[in-house]
Amino acid sequence: MNPQVLFWIPAALRILLIFVASAVLWFIFGAVPGLLFGLLCMTVAVCVQLHYLFRLSGWLNYPRSEKLPDGWGAWTDIFSRLYRLRRDDEKNQAELSEWLARFRQAMHLLPDGVVIMDDVLFLEWCNPAAERHLGLQHERDKGMRVTNLIRTPDFIDYIILGRYDQPLTLTLRERKLIVQIIPFENRRQILVTHDATESQRIDMMRRDFIANASHELRTPLTVINGFLEIAQAHPELDAKVREGHLTMMIEQGQRMQNLIGDMLTLTRLESIDYPMRPELVHIEAMLKNILQEAELLSAGNHKFTLRIDGPDINGSADELRSAFNNLVSNAIRYTPAGGTIDLLWQGTATGPQLIVRDSGIGFSPEHISRLTERFYRVDKSRSRETQGTGLGLAIVKHVLLRHGGSLGIDSEAGKGSTFTARLPATIVADKKDEIADVK
Repeated sequence: MNPQVLFWIPAALRILLIFVASAVLWFIFGAVPGLLFGLLCMTVAVCVQLHYLFRLSGWLNYPRSEKLPDGWGAWTDIFSRLYRLRRDDEKNQAELSEWLARFRQAMHLLPDGVVIMDDVLFLEWCNPAAERHLGLQHERDKGMRVTNLIRTPDFIDYIILGRYDQPLTLTLRERKLIVQIIPFENRRQILVTHDATESQRIDMMRRDFIANASHELRTPLTVINGFLEIAQAHPELDAKVREGHLTMMIEQGQRMQNLIGDMLTLTRLESIDYPMRPELVHIEAMLKNILQEAELLSAGNHKFTLRIDGPDINGSADELRSAFNNLVSNAIRYTPAGGTIDLLWQGTATGPQLIVRDSGIGFSPEHISRLTERFYRVDKSRSRETQGTGLGLAIVKHVLLRHGGSLGIDSEAGKGSTFTARLPATIVADKKDEIADVK
């Protein structure tokens, strides 16, 4: 049977009972008492219905499941159905709100910019990445035409031509952006922006690295090949001239060997195939050995001091030795004869650090941010005279990164430089490790 029919049965029974009772009273007491009783019962029934209709009307203005009124008779079934419908609706709204909150959170964390526009390019919504990329502000610019907010000619042409199958690369706010419009729905469009500045910088560094490496290798190869051609064309050259040529070829060959060695070191430091193997590093012995090598490289032209006021550490001894040695040899290259170079190993609250301070020529501010780039030299002639490869500080940077540290540079032209190799406190060696190593 149809549920709606069952719903109306109780009401029909009540009307039938009122009619029977009125008929009985009519038969016993006459027509007037019977009609009055029937009218009174119908009036009460109508008032009850109007009361529940009024309460239902008030609830519909603010439909909340916990405030749904209780009913009587047929109204009990009505209110129970409304309660179930409202609870299901509230549950769906809660799930929808949760998914919407997740979507907004994902859009806020997305590194790419997302702008939602209508079919005539009026801004409806954008995420923080789009605000950074395009200089927009959601609250301020909502409802404005995007072409009035982004006035770059290339972007305007991209909009006018409507060739949205290919992305557009443009320079905006000193950033390299890749933008593309994606139509969706009937009256909506999405503008997606991707910041390619870092990728472009890495590509440029890669190209510069190949060009610089080729140049650095070509110069000694040119010298060696030139001398070999002279020796082949003039076999009558005396022994003294040949000895001079051989000496220069050996120097250039050593230069190429150093360069290739540093390039292989950098490759190994950047590769995930060569994980770091920590071991106990005795800092005092390592720095004293580095100081001896520095004095040989300086040939008595500089004054050195060494002070050790810090703990031993756990790390890669070979990598740290290479990094510290590069810092010291770099100070020698850029410090004129008679200058001083101070080495200080100390422990701090944030971790141990090595400070290499020199009284050399120093660097201008525009050079400091680029000193750790591959093959970057402030004074190329000075570096080549001391057999520098241009990769030393890049090696230092990557070694410190592998150990969770960083390189600080403080320099002023004509007043010397201070390089600080900072390491985290987590690599400080325990006393147990030191005792075990001694045993």
